[in-house]
Amino acid sequence: MRKFPWLLSLCLVTLSVPAHSFCGFYVAKADTRLYNKASQVAIVRSEQHTILTMSNDYKGDPKEFAIVVPVPTFIQRGQIHVSKKELLDHLDAYSSPRLVEYFDPDPCQRWEEKDSCPMCAMDAAAPATNIARKKETSLGVTVEARYTVGEYDIVILSAKQSSGLETWLRQSGYRIPPGASATLASYIKQNVHFFVARVNLKEQTKLGFNYLRPLQIAFDSPKFMLPIRLGMVNANGPQELFIYMISRKGRVESTNYQTTKLPTGMDVPVYVKNDFGPFYKALFSEQVRKSNMNVVFTEYAWDMRSCDPCASEPLSGGELKELGVFWQNGSDNGGVQDVFLTRLHVRYDNAHFPEDLVFQETSDLESFQARYVIRHPWTGSEGCDAAAAYRRDLIKRQGDEARTLASLTGWKVPEIRKRMNIPANTNVDGERHWWESIWQ
Repeated sequence: MRKFPWLLSLCLVTLSVPAHSFCGFYVAKADTRLYNKASQVAIVRSEQHTILTMSNDYKGDPKEFAIVVPVPTFIQRGQIHVSKKELLDHLDAYSSPRLVEYFDPDPCQRWEEKDSCPMCAMDAAAPATNIARKKETSLGVTVEARYTVGEYDIVILSAKQSSGLETWLRQSGYRIPPGASATLASYIKQNVHFFVARVNLKEQTKLGFNYLRPLQIAFDSPKFMLPIRLGMVNANGPQELFIYMISRKGRVESTNYQTTKLPTGMDVPVYVKNDFGPFYKALFSEQVRKSNMNVVFTEYAWDMRSCDPCASEPLSGGELKELGVFWQNGSDNGGVQDVFLTRLHVRYDNAHFPEDLVFQETSDLESFQARYVIRHPWTGSEGCDAAAAYRRDLIKRQGDEARTLASLTGWKVPEIRKRMNIPANTNVDGERHWWESIWQ
């Protein structure tokens, strides 16, 4: 019998910066490609309406791919669509944590107040413009429906007992990992249905795709949640999950786990510009460690009518409509209205996240982004009083940047100092050598 490995793709199992603008240049972003196994899901939510778009990052043979997703209601054919990978890629690029850079001005040149930030004129900010039907009565499993949607064969199941569901899945070619029974039983007690999908190789060949496109499900339910527990049954280590929440009123947060904004707005050494990927991975890992890995982190929260700076072009009205933003007319003219994007990042395992994620939409419209700053020192040779003061302040600033970087990432200060390439014999006006006070 062919074995179908159990994968994680979300819950999928093969069973504070102020809102005003800042000046500077966006130079790097920390997108999901930093992580080898990163699941992505976009959730559009308004009242009890939910549109769920799930990415499939499976990299093996498509014939080995299948997913099992608990869903709160029976799903009809018209509620299932195959979406575009580019939509999730765009959401990722648009909301990723980012690095911006400034260049210190000549301290000997006086700027008028209106020009106190001469780079502001070049700010990157921009406005946002889904064998026959039968009942397996002996197993207590009911095949409610079968559909072919795009390159996927989909079955909607209900079950009376977890052992019967396990048996059905095994007889159908799915390999059930040890420990799945208890999790399946808990969903069955909630009277949920199971959305089961497998790749239809003939359809995939006919359509010409060499990758798995995201699946999109629409349903009505008072439950605003995301099932993740099945995905942890056979997980080899912690899982990485990115959730793009699109709502009408404001920021989305978890109600059964603490939701915390990541540290933001800190100045870090200039060399981070070339190491932003490793820097951000270390930063996120350190925050997970400090929180005992039971926190949902906010990486971005912003009204989509604007961004500051824009890490990519805002999503168009047409793209938002494809994601399920039904209150938009889909036009690319006139921008978007009442669309608030929250990006959540979760690193989780069974020990620290024993429950599915439950959410609520808040009325919080405060803009937030995980943003980090590098400031290039002025390198002129002028000798005015302001230049001497600037050089003294620069020494302290570089010490502050190193300690900040160490606190954010857990990296060691001496190693950071080496990467900053600052001579160890630097001193200022006969004062103590800078490392005697700064690096202690």
